[in-house]
Amino acid sequence: MDLPVLPPVKPMLAKPAASLPTGDGLYYEPKWDGFRCIVFRDGDEVELGSRNERPLTRYFPDVVEAAKAQLPERCVVDGEIIVPRGDRLDFESLLQRIHPAASRVSKLAAETPASFVAFDLLALSDESLLSTPFGERQARLRQALAGARAPVYVTTVTQDAELAQRWFAEFEGAGLDGVIAKRADLLYAPDQRLMTKVKHVRTADCVVAGFRWHKSGPVVGSLLLGLYDDAGTLQHIGVAASFTMKRRAELVEELAAYRASALSGHPWQDWANADTSTGAEGAGEHRMPGATSRWNAGKDLSWVPLRPELVVEVKYDQLEGSRLRHTGHFQRWRPDRDARSCTYDQLDVPVKYDLAEVLGG
Repeated sequence: MDLPVLPPVKPMLAKPAASLPTGDGLYYEPKWDGFRCIVFRDGDEVELGSRNERPLTRYFPDVVEAAKAQLPERCVVDGEIIVPRGDRLDFESLLQRIHPAASRVSKLAAETPASFVAFDLLALSDESLLSTPFGERQARLRQALAGARAPVYVTTVTQDAELAQRWFAEFEGAGLDGVIAKRADLLYAPDQRLMTKVKHVRTADCVVAGFRWHKSGPVVGSLLLGLYDDAGTLQHIGVAASFTMKRRAELVEELAAYRASALSGHPWQDWANADTSTGAEGAGEHRMPGATSRWNAGKDLSWVPLRPELVVEVKYDQLEGSRLRHTGHFQRWRPDRDARSCTYDQLDVPVKYDLAEVLGG
């Protein structure tokens, strides 16, 4: 591969903000909910770089073929791999695409094909655009990909702050998770948080039904969260983490009383005794808390059961199916709440919005 910008390249990142910035010289884009990916194409050679610099190439042969068919002969394009499903993005199906077996990769590429949404141009032919202002890169991107068609898209963009605010309210219904703001004069700076992102933030009261130890020693790593469904079954919806080391040690003491006889009659008792070595139990919508990590096969996801009596308020951004899309953030204990009252009914469900309208610009 002979390009003016070569892999690996860490993508430029965004810092969070509570509200959209306004002012002259700002561009706004939807924040796509997928896998960040920098596509390097040199003729028939294509590499899909990820945020952690580990190539995604083997997992998305369909995106590789789309890049060969529709991207310029020699280019480096920053964007997002997504899986559209009906009128919204399907992040759960996107996660399933990361699989070690080549036969499974091929099967999923046919069953849940991915798309690529381009939002920045880092190189074209022999020219590096890393030191070119974003406003110009944006124009060059649209010119270079003017003939792109599904499954390759160029992100919609606006300089109208009021329209961007409307996108923030409406596009969540199509599975997107916020809005990104970029300065027109912004140069491309790998691994630096120079853009701004605004995401949806909500709170929920959840049952704490277990925890995982932290990798550094006998302190709490994360709390396992549950909500009761309509059938009265406690579903594992995700975890709460991001504690200081001091707080992790305090949590050991706070949770100690709930460890006694916790497994007897625990709603996740069968999961505690299941063989999690294959990861097959993680294929469904309701993953057990001991499931194997598809990102790190050596990661210890064993857990300690707690009597499901504690209630915690957590901050989260969005749901993916019946689970939290990202790690929840601990806010406070809720001793005033009965654990059985923690149901899905309390969660805010965004109004549906047709994904095709977003992709169509």
